[in-house]
Amino acid sequence: MRKDIHIPEVKGVYIAVVHEYNDAYKVYDWNAYIINDKSVDLEMVIIVTKGYSEDKKTATFRKKVEVLPAKSYAKIELLLEDILSINNVFNVTFFEDTKLLEKSFEFRKNTINEKALQQIPLMSMKGVLRS
Repeated sequence: MRKDIHIPEVKGVYIAVVHEYNDAYKVYDWNAYIINDKSVDLEMVIIVTKGYSEDKKTATFRKKVEVLPAKSYAKIELLLEDILSINNVFNVTFFEDTKLLEKSFEFRKNTINEKALQQIPLMSMKGVLRS
């Protein structure tokens, strides 16, 4: 029975943690974004995030985006420096056409740092990307 179940692979959707300047506070912040690099809109996007380590756990954070247009991105949340030293997981669920899709993105502890910065697709910023 299980062999008959087809779970489609999610492509063209990414999570990026971007290091960007905050004009209001005159500091650099780490902000998480969801990126839709597909040629179709994503509907009813639900992002559930949490951080964990062997001895620490963060609260669960939920974000909903009604429509994420094709070739666009949306800010999810600010990540404080303390959170970067633990594992961070972003579970993303969305509708593409009439199909419900899901993907999990994990940033292992200490992998979000200035040495890991790269150019992010669709954004004119640098950050750490998971696909």
